[in-house]
Amino acid sequence: MFRVTGPPQDIPFRMTMKRTFAIGDIHGCLDQLEDLVHRIEPRKDDLLVFLGDYIDRGPRIAEVIDFLIDLTSEVPCVFLRGNHEDMFLEFLEFGTNKTLYFANGGRKTVESYLGSEPFISHTQVAHALSQSHRAFYAGLRWYYEDAHYIYVHAGVQPGVPMFRQDHRDLVWIRDDFIFSPTGLNKKVIFAHTPFARPFVKEDKIGVDTGGVYGGVLTAVQLPEEIFIQSHR
Repeated sequence: MFRVTGPPQDIPFRMTMKRTFAIGDIHGCLDQLEDLVHRIEPRKDDLLVFLGDYIDRGPRIAEVIDFLIDLTSEVPCVFLRGNHEDMFLEFLEFGTNKTLYFANGGRKTVESYLGSEPFISHTQVAHALSQSHRAFYAGLRWYYEDAHYIYVHAGVQPGVPMFRQDHRDLVWIRDDFIFSPTGLNKKVIFAHTPFARPFVKEDKIGVDTGGVYGGVLTAVQLPEEIFIQSHR
């Protein structure tokens, strides 16, 4: 674990917020996810906020979703929608974005659900999902907010109140958000854009450290702003 370099948190701030962990892109990397949760050692009064992109690219996608569903019986969890879940849900419903989705690692998700069965159509994949997995994807949030932080997959459009944010920006935005002040009165915790180490600014913290690309899976513990990382 290591601590963010930044202004110290005052004692009243610490006392008004439960211990919260925000976790970056998982992308089917079950071993890293299990290791990270083990290192966090969550308590029943903690909150785990998963910032999206559970699927695509990695090797054990359906198992990751099973693990996350089971985890909710042990500790409170919030699950956000990432751009990969957004593409997947569009693919399941319409099938028209197959080329884009497969180019972004979607074939791995399809194979995870179909196993050895050859892919024929998007409806075939939709039928392969269990009821619990359907409910998981249907329940994903666009963002989550507490008294001190805003949690989102990709970022926010600077200067725009949360209730006016375009959902596409919340799961896809990059440079316009990363390199501009947010204009919001809460620090934004995000993933989506991979960095070699956590990205820390006065108004934002990025926790995608490219686990699926040979990096590690990262969580930030709040309000202490301490990073916890998995093995590679």
